[in-house]
Amino acid sequence: MSVCTRTAQTVLVALLVLCSLASARDLDQDEALQLRQQGVILPLEQLLNDALGRYPGAKLLEAELEHKHGRYEYEVELLTPEGVVREIKLDASNGALLKDEEDD
Repeated sequence: MSVCTRTAQTVLVALLVLCSLASARDLDQDEALQLRQQGVILPLEQLLNDALGRYPGAKLLEAELEHKHGRYEYEVELLTPEGVVREIKLDASNGALLKDEEDD
């Protein structure tokens, strides 16, 4: 394999990685309302109750709707009674838990 071919492959891989990182997009409240009315996503309130139920007494710090990896995801940050910040990601269309980890 020539140096030019390897360089071209490396550049292509780097561009693909950058494109995949750039594909995450936060949605505004109007877009979220439209998706909810169309039945594409579940209400945040419903999924928020599930997320808070994982950590009784936790406080909501932030919630946002993103379009990422070809799906809609709710990202919720909670502060547990022990003072730990948890990041929870839920599939907005069906409520499936995608991630639950301590936030840095």
